[in-house]
Amino acid sequence: MFIGDLHLSRARGSKAQQRRNYQQQNSPQENTIDFYTATKIRSRPIDLKPRTKAQERLIQDLLDESSPIVIALGPAGTGKSYLAILAALRDLRAGQCDRLVLTRPAVGVEDEQHGFLPGDLTRKMEPWTRPLLDIIKEFYHPKEVIRMIDEGVIEISPLAFMRGRTFKNSWIVADEMQNATPNQMKMLLTRIGVGSRIAVTGDVEQTDKKTTDNGLLDLAQRIESAPDSGLKVCRLSARDCQRHPIITTILDIYQ
Repeated sequence: MFIGDLHLSRARGSKAQQRRNYQQQNSPQENTIDFYTATKIRSRPIDLKPRTKAQERLIQDLLDESSPIVIALGPAGTGKSYLAILAALRDLRAGQCDRLVLTRPAVGVEDEQHGFLPGDLTRKMEPWTRPLLDIIKEFYHPKEVIRMIDEGVIEISPLAFMRGRTFKNSWIVADEMQNATPNQMKMLLTRIGVGSRIAVTGDVEQTDKKTTDNGLLDLAQRIESAPDSGLKVCRLSARDCQRHPIITTILDIYQ
């Protein structure tokens, strides 16, 4: 090796070492924050605090593991969906369930169909499940929610697609069920498996389904006529509305 080649080799080696030192000092692992660790730190604690007597009864029913099925009836703004989601998230964080299943009857003002909307099934259900996901996003970063959906920790399922399935170790929150028929309600309730619980919410006065068959009202009447069934019904009223004071006035106007 010539002397010039030796100096060139040393220079290259020195530059390579400088490059390695720079990479170590500015390594992404050293200069970034782990996303999931950061989001867990920012996650809000889940604390179910009632603001009315009826909400207190609902929370007691939702936290009672001996009641696998809880039905909450009431007008808008009474917290029935909110408290059901919080109870499910509480058990999910505590490891008492493996999955949160969100479902709604896909009934809209114009009777939209799934095929008219773009994307996969989750995207098609977004207009109906967005209110429930908005609640979850109060306690988790939106990207964390996306990850949970991708991994199946949160599942979005149309009511019509639940036939034949069995949900084990899951929390099922069925919202706006005043738009379900009695047969759909029966189908939903019989999907429950070992270690699972179901919260059914809705407002029988606010149905979009133009039919006399109201599955939610039918279920509530059946349970209340069989007090030893083990299923709980909690009825909320306009007095339990916590969304905005004017809603109570609106409900009175439309009464």
